[in-house]
Amino acid sequence: MANIMLIANLNCDRVLLLDKPLTTGGRHHYKDSGRRLGGGGANTGLGLVWAGHNVALVSQVGSDETADWLLAEASLHGLNCGLLHRNDVGTPELLLIMTPDGERTIIRPERLKFKLGTPPDFIRWDALYINSSAIGCELWAEAALDKTLVVAQLAKDERSRPCHVLITSKSDLEGRSELSVWEYGVTIAGDQLRYFVVTDGAEGATAYTAGGFFSVPAVTSHVVDTTGAGDAFASGLINGLVNQLSIQDAMAEGARWASFAVATESSIPGEALKQYLMSV
Repeated sequence: MANIMLIANLNCDRVLLLDKPLTTGGRHHYKDSGRRLGGGGANTGLGLVWAGHNVALVSQVGSDETADWLLAEASLHGLNCGLLHRNDVGTPELLLIMTPDGERTIIRPERLKFKLGTPPDFIRWDALYINSSAIGCELWAEAALDKTLVVAQLAKDERSRPCHVLITSKSDLEGRSELSVWEYGVTIAGDQLRYFVVTDGAEGATAYTAGGFFSVPAVTSHVVDTTGAGDAFASGLINGLVNQLSIQDAMAEGARWASFAVATESSIPGEALKQYLMSV
């Protein structure tokens, strides 16, 4: 069992199922599927909990009924929510607009800025994962680099992400820089970067290093809901790395976890992933 800290969001997802693909100016009917636990903190964290790890979530939520529901759901699923910060702002629902082919569009209000405090001593942590726009993430990452594995998602902007393993999707990377993929990764993550992993849906994932690159295939799955696939890949990758797997084997495990995620009608990983982890 590893001690893993996640700096990531905890969301209340409201899922609206459309009757046809989303088109500009079109008219659509939808079915409200209700609210569900979501966000990178839950989507990444629960698979790691099911894999037997102690997972602590660093995030912020409000002090209203929706926030109480979020904390109760996350805690019942085994996430350690003792490091969450509570503010006085209402907790909005994040709208997930789902089309019949399982693709989703996310609509959410602007998030209240979250400022991290003084970094903790990371000596007792086996991994730190960052998937947040919180102010101060780079300071926590720098404090952790010499003590634990640091994995981070590439931000939507060009902010620093000091880490050993940087993750993004091909679509999020396109048009970002004229540098090579590896060179661009180093400008974001720093000289301690070991691998820059780029996912590409059904085409698998590629890891770039200072010496070249290598790829792993995706695991074939019936796509029902793509929500959380990237988060599931990241959690499978982290699980592999803290269990001392090679980067190739860790990426293959991430691809396997992602295949369970897309075949499940939920934001968080589904029962199939839990059953798989109980069998290995």
